[in-house]
Amino acid sequence: MTGRVLGLDVGEARIGVALSDPDRTVALPAGTITVAGAPHDLRAVADLVREREVTEVVVGHPLTLKGERGAAASRAEEFADGLRAVLDVPVRLQDERLSTVEAERDLRRAGAGRRTRAVVDQAAAALILERFLAGG
Repeated sequence: MTGRVLGLDVGEARIGVALSDPDRTVALPAGTITVAGAPHDLRAVADLVREREVTEVVVGHPLTLKGERGAAASRAEEFADGLRAVLDVPVRLQDERLSTVEAERDLRRAGAGRRTRAVVDQAAAALILERFLAGG
């Protein structure tokens, strides 16, 4: 399959955004969306899908370390369902366990100085997208 994939790390304050190249080999941080509620957030993602010619969307699914669903996983599932209702591209869930911790560690290793939450959210979205692109 080809075409850009949009990766999302859905949080309570922001949605981290990452985007793949058309060949689906690279995932790059692409910004954040400030959470303002379902209609606004869904519209913002739909605008990105249209503007960036996205062919698939991946939403991070924050399962617990035991692989169980908690409140955050339920919110991600509801968000993915909302996207499915407004988009005409596939919307998939991707296990995102420890993506934020891994993103913070990677940024620290890369020598990133002051890391804002928005930078971490974007990096986490890129990790979620990388995992999806790698098939896992």
